[in-house]
Order: sequence, then C-alpha cells, then structure tokens
Amino acid sequence: MPFSNRITKLFGIDYPIIQAGMIWASGWRLASAVSNAGGLGLIGSGSMYPDVLREHIHKCKSTTVRPFGVNVPLMYPDIDKHIQVILEEGVKIVFTSAGNPKTWTAVLKEKGITTVHVVSSSKFAKKAEEAGCDAVVAEGFEAGGHNGKEETTTMVLIPAVVNAVKIPVIAAGGIATGRQMLAAMIMGAEAVQMGSRFVASEEASSHIEFKKAVINTQEGDTILTMKQLTPVRVIKNDFYRQVQEAEWRGSTVDELKKLLGRARAKKGMFEGNLDEGELEIGQVSALLNDILPAGQIVKNVWSEFMNGLSSPLKML
Repeated sequence: MPFSNRITKLFGIDYPIIQAGMIWASGWRLASAVSNAGGLGLIGSGSMYPDVLREHIHKCKSTTVRPFGVNVPLMYPDIDKHIQVILEEGVKIVFTSAGNPKTWTAVLKEKGITTVHVVSSSKFAKKAEEAGCDAVVAEGFEAGGHNGKEETTTMVLIPAVVNAVKIPVIAAGGIATGRQMLAAMIMGAEAVQMGSRFVASEEASSHIEFKKAVINTQEGDTILTMKQLTPVRVIKNDFYRQVQEAEWRGSTVDELKKLLGRARAKKGMFEGNLDEGELEIGQVSALLNDILPAGQIVKNVWSEFMNGLSSPLKML
C-alpha cells in the first residue's frame, strides 16, 4: 500500500525509500529498478563523464516511467557539464552533495527541478534550506564513502536537523532495514536514503567481488580515514593500511594525494581489486549477508517497516 507524507508527495513515489547515488554502483539499471519498485532511484554521476551520464539518463528513461533523479557530488570536476546535461535531458530531481548548495540550487530551481542537498550537520542543513532546497539528506557518521568532518552519528544528527529546519529531512547513514527506517522516522525523518544495502544488489554496477566483500564485512571492518583530505569510510584492506602508515609518519596532504592517486575507487569498487582499491562502504554492511534484486530490497524494507509500525512492541 502506498504511503503518503511530504517526501512521497514531493517526489511522486509510493514509499519513502531512496537509493543513494553511490559512485561505481548507481547506474541506470539500479536506479530504474528502485524506481519501478516504488522508491526513488538515483543515478550516481560522480563516477561518470558527462556523455556517460547522458547515456544513463536515456537508458533510465527507457526502463522506467516512474520518477528518478541524479546525484551530483559538487566536489568533482566538470560539474558545470553535468548540470548542463541534467538541464538538457529534463531531469526532474537532483540530489547534490559534498559542496555548497548555493552554487547550483538557484539554477536548478529556476528550471523547476526538485533539489535536495546532503548534509552532515544542522548548520549545513540550515544553509541548504536558505539556499532554497526542497529537502535535506542528513547523513550520519556511519555512512560509507565521503563523510562529514563532524563525525556525528545518525542517532544524534537526525533529531538535531529535524529541529533545525522546516523542510523535510531524509535520514541516511547506517540504515539498511525496515526497523532502522522506523527508528529514523520516529526521530522525525520523513524518508530514508540507503547506500550500502543497494550496493549489495543484483543491479548495482559495482564489481561482484566488491559486493561479496560487502556482505562478508563484520563489525569494525570499516573505518573513516583520509581526514586530512576528505573523510571517507572504507573497508580496511592493503590500500587503507598504506594510508594509515602514511598518516602515522606525518605525511603531508600532497603526499597523501599522491598515494591516493587516480581511480583508486574505480579499481576497488568497479574493477574488483580488493587489495589496492578504495572500497567505500558503510558500517551497516556488517548487517548485510545477501545480494538481492533491488526491487526485493525495497519490498523487504517496506514490509519490515510496516510490521514494526503496526506492532511496535514486537520489535523489543
């Protein structure tokens, strides 16, 4: 049964479940599968050249009539070209992250695009609201990939952001189950955004060896690292240990950038090099033990959420 609140109305979706736009995982297959299941699928543009983004938008349009969006990390190069593609292709929903929302929100809103920004603090949530965003994603310290410097956990961040802004809040970071979704919404969120759970899906474009590594991850196997550059949560592997040793030696930012080099994330998540690649994933990977169709993930999360909503004492 479809659910109605400010988020489902804003996006025109059945369920307040949003698939994060993860680099090297969120192509058109995953986005369209989530949207077809009643959630909101996002194409992750951060790992795409502009022409590749255009191709993914075309393919997503051809495989779903439901709403979908594009995630745009503002820290990546060629953002102006990505925005141009988005405008030319008539994308209706854009999530921005890793940058100042004032940079592009007005441009997107002028074209009638629903705009959401990812934040890691109440301070930046207010800035996103002031910039004209329609909603914010409040992403806690538990999340995979690039993370906030504040290291505020989702349990603390969600109610803080809900209290700070009037626009709808989408909870992210450490959420992969219906029970966690219920907890987030009890704290005032009106939807959840999930990344790690959808990385471990059949439609994710990430390498099968990376997907297997994700579902084999245990508690404590991920860590927030590279804080001198841009904090990122990764699975501990040989590459991470090289970074750790460099930081212990007091390496400079330039030395760390050289160690990071180019295409580390592609090497790990897309090409499946589990030793030398950067393996971005959230803490909640410790709760994952299967690779499922994206539509089944949406169904399972929603079913568990509704069961908990109707019988909260059973959750104890």
